[in-house]
Amino acid sequence: MRIPTNIRAILAMVISMGVFVTSDSCMKLALQHAPLFQLMLMRGIASVSICLTLILALGQGPDLRRMFNGWLVGRGLLEVVANLSFTIALGFIAIADLTAIAQTCPLFVLLGAWAFRGEKLDAPRLGLVLLGIVGALLVAQPGTGAVSPFAFLAFITAVASAARDLMTPNVPRGMPPLVATFTVLVLLCLTGLLGTLAFETQVMPTARDVMLMALAGATGVAGHFLLYMTYRIGEARSVAPFMYTLTIWAVFSGLILFGDVPNLLAVSGMVLVALAGLAIIWLDGRQRKADARLAVETGA
Repeated sequence: MRIPTNIRAILAMVISMGVFVTSDSCMKLALQHAPLFQLMLMRGIASVSICLTLILALGQGPDLRRMFNGWLVGRGLLEVVANLSFTIALGFIAIADLTAIAQTCPLFVLLGAWAFRGEKLDAPRLGLVLLGIVGALLVAQPGTGAVSPFAFLAFITAVASAARDLMTPNVPRGMPPLVATFTVLVLLCLTGLLGTLAFETQVMPTARDVMLMALAGATGVAGHFLLYMTYRIGEARSVAPFMYTLTIWAVFSGLILFGDVPNLLAVSGMVLVALAGLAIIWLDGRQRKADARLAVETGA
């Protein structure tokens, strides 16, 4: 049985959020010893090397000249903005507050898809998006830190991430996904290089740091590849709400790696996120059946 395109896109989104959390967890563990930009550079070298190896192994080397396509570079620069905004804000705002604000990204994606791409955004779907936001807030449980002036950077993260995802369908058809991923990874690696040279005193990395950044690099490649494919094959209105699963993956990571046990509110939030996501799937299925019936009736 063939899996519907939107379902495959949703699965890609859920998995991409999981591997991104894995990459960030590796970064958090390594930050106990090495400075941020140096780790970004190490992770960037690992991810660029892995992605380049895959591109060459698949015979897509000649397509590397297309990595400078304007839409790809634009996506990469927006990812740099989102990444840096999140990282800088993390130094001034509790991670729960920051995550709660950044989780408004799917709403910006849906609003942008409605405003700029003409995708339909009906009241039930908008209500489910808002329900997902409420669930994310319950999981993150923001406190007084959310009123910090640096909270503005969290909104920049959300808006930049949404703009990146909305830009993805404009990438020319036939662009190899790995090449699109490579552009983002190269720009992030260059950001780490410039940052560590300008702002940090480098330290000698340990074997543990190297292994963590190698894993972070590998999962970073997988995450950016899957995220690209998500918006390439799926409709933004269907897949964007599943970005909320980032919060659920983060809770599991905190529980397993850092001993953070979610409370009742967090569990309630995860249930709301899951219910909102399942309802989106149900709405899409009903819409496809209605479209199919209309096509039969009109002979289209």
